Amino acid sequence: MMRMLLALVVALAPTPTVGSSVQPDEPTVTGRTVLDEGHVDLGPRFVDGAWTLQLRDDTARPSVWRPLSDVVLQVAEAARTTVPADERFAFLGATGAPLWVLPQAQQPGMLWPGWNTQDPRVATTVNREATWTLHGLTGPGHFVLFLNGNFGEPQVVFDGAKPMPQRTGVEVNTHVHGNWVFTAPGSYLLDVEMSGTTTDGREVSDRDTLRVFVGAGDATAAFATNPPTPAHATRDVQESTVVWPLLAGGGAVLLVILAGGLLTRRRASSRTGE
Repeated sequence: MMRMLLALVVALAPTPTVGSSVQPDEPTVTGRTVLDEGHVDLGPRFVDGAWTLQLRDDTARPSVWRPLSDVVLQVAEAARTTVPADERFAFLGATGAPLWVLPQAQQPGMLWPGWNTQDPRVATTVNREATWTLHGLTGPGHFVLFLNGNFGEPQVVFDGAKPMPQRTGVEVNTHVHGNWVFTAPGSYLLDVEMSGTTTDGREVSDRDTLRVFVGAGDATAAFATNPPTPAHATRDVQESTVVWPLLAGGGAVLLVILAGGLLTRRRASSRTGE
């Protein structure tokens, strides 16, 4: 039965998609909120003519966009697992070390964050791709974002243990999900920027702080933590770069391993009544 469940997880593992489902008139809403379940995307859009980095919230009906300063993404305790005994994933830490993972494939009861460049004006006026930059982060542990590559090889997008800034290209009119990994509970602040060049040669960028709270506890604590840099600051990106290709497919080996661990824990909890 376990093998059947894991095979199903592999079959359902998503790949980057092309084609916009974002409508041009989706509103921006304000007010602090914690999001701990359902689909959200980080992405740029034009608001009153200005390139703006926001979070698209699909947990609302209809979908809305939120300023990053108003949002905490919570990684539930159910996302806790351990580093698998597979040398391809040694970049996540020592075998058996704790991890909290929001996986590339959607899991019930967990947040499913991605990123997109599907705002209609972004898709039609930006030349080829946007650049997503991680300038820095603060938190009690490490942060890694990676994709399940071809033949199960991980494609690392950002690794908080390496020098920053790091950057990656995101083709316009695309929507992508990856594995968001944190190594300790608590509040994380990710200093992120998305930038691009319009077809008429204009440079556009916006930089802000993405707040994440990992584990059990009061996720609103992340609002009280000062961001590592002023919001909406802009800088040139010239240091280390991380560039990943748009994947056409691939196995979800780590996802399978982690999902197996989560399923095992949930079954054990069910038997013990915890």
